[in-house]
Amino acid sequence: MARDYAGKCLDFRKNCGLSMGFILIIIGGVTAHVKVKSEVESYPGQMVNLSCEFMSSEGIRLTQVSWIWEPKEGQRENIAVFHPQFGDSYPESALSGRVRFLHGSLENPSISISDVRMTDEGKYVCEYATYPSGNEQGTTTLVMLAKPKNTASVVTVTEGTSAVVVARCESADGRPEAEITWETQAAGKEARTAQAGVMNTVTVLSEYRLVPTAEDDGRDIACVVSHRTQGAPQILRLKLSIEHLPKVRILGYDSDWYRGRTDATLVCEAIGNPEPTNITWKTASGPLPDTVQVRENTLTVRHVDEAVNTTFVCEAQNRLGASTEQVTTLITEPRASPSNTGLVAGAVVGGLLGLLLLGGLAAALVALGRRRHRGYRGNGGPGPFGGKKANKNGAGGGGGNNNGPIYTYREGEPGTLTEKANDLQLYGSTPTAHDILLSSEMDEAERRKFDRLAQMEDIEDEDEERYDHFGGSGPTLHIRRHDDMSGYLDDDMESQRDGSIISRTAVYV
Repeated sequence: MARDYAGKCLDFRKNCGLSMGFILIIIGGVTAHVKVKSEVESYPGQMVNLSCEFMSSEGIRLTQVSWIWEPKEGQRENIAVFHPQFGDSYPESALSGRVRFLHGSLENPSISISDVRMTDEGKYVCEYATYPSGNEQGTTTLVMLAKPKNTASVVTVTEGTSAVVVARCESADGRPEAEITWETQAAGKEARTAQAGVMNTVTVLSEYRLVPTAEDDGRDIACVVSHRTQGAPQILRLKLSIEHLPKVRILGYDSDWYRGRTDATLVCEAIGNPEPTNITWKTASGPLPDTVQVRENTLTVRHVDEAVNTTFVCEAQNRLGASTEQVTTLITEPRASPSNTGLVAGAVVGGLLGLLLLGGLAAALVALGRRRHRGYRGNGGPGPFGGKKANKNGAGGGGGNNNGPIYTYREGEPGTLTEKANDLQLYGSTPTAHDILLSSEMDEAERRKFDRLAQMEDIEDEDEERYDHFGGSGPTLHIRRHDDMSGYLDDDMESQRDGSIISRTAVYV
């Protein structure tokens, strides 16, 4: 049966009553008994503490503890030793004078390092010498941090056909080294290099390369630097600078340069890197016409005529050279102004509408005047009122008059009509409604009859048809008895628009 140095059973196939916590298990260089931090960060100039603790010493005798430094490059070095009988010791090393034990015990031999330097980075091993287990250890990695200085710049290049560096981004003196990426719409590639900096730092340089074209000039590009010491990536924004000849275009020609037009203008727009320093105008055949004026990049034709029926050329120059652009102007004959044509057409239409309105108004006034002068007259024919149709109470039709007798119904004589003289015969000639109303010979009832005479002008067409049906022999009068004949004169008679008066209680067939 296998037993450890303490005489305990190690045969797991038998029930030895052994606790699993006492088995030495080494995981990644750290035993289950030794407790340390896996990683500690620090900046240069600071003080850093490295903790170490032996978790359980039951059945194990601790004899000594040591701290060993393993730099990334170089040999292992003992930097601190503690013995319960002989005390602490600090062997000669790169950390001499800056390292010490915090508690001075085997159970908790934590140390501190003051004025930490970038070169102090590496692995620190807390190693116990035990009996009878042997050596047990735990390892802490000290990560030294240095915040880098990030910069970016563009490289001014000339338009060409070969790929060149157009932008640079640098993250200098950082620890650990930074990560650099690029963001841009320009089609190119990056190249990255890293080199050692001061005090164990790293400087990372990234360059962006592309084939420079005028289209990429001024395009946005950004350098993105990510580092452990930064809460978020740092973005450095730039604009590409690619020198090229001026790009020229002429604005303002609308293909409507007609003879006689004034102040026609052309504008020469030139964009280049570097900026164009000189812009000139000329014609393809030579100097500019006398009617042309130039001010900076603007050409103005004061009066359009055959002299400007030519090709205008604009030339822009910068340090790299000159570029030109041209436009041919065609002079046309003048045409009628659309605005004048519209005014003339509007005036004609307005005049016609005005004449029509005046004619209608005049006709309405004439008709109204005729009605007023006519008074209570009918539409024509002989008789006192000139009515076209005879009075239904009169003696005849057609050209009859209202001077005949008036027939009334008497209560005492059923079925009999009594003749009454017609007062209209008093006037001798055709009376007017005004004459009738002012006559002192007529009573109030008769005046009301003639008031109604002024309200209407024509008899309904159906009455005329009834007269024609009987061949002019006169209508047949049927008398209808009325319960109360006392108001006969006031209510029974009804005046017509042609000047006639008919009974509302009599029925004509």
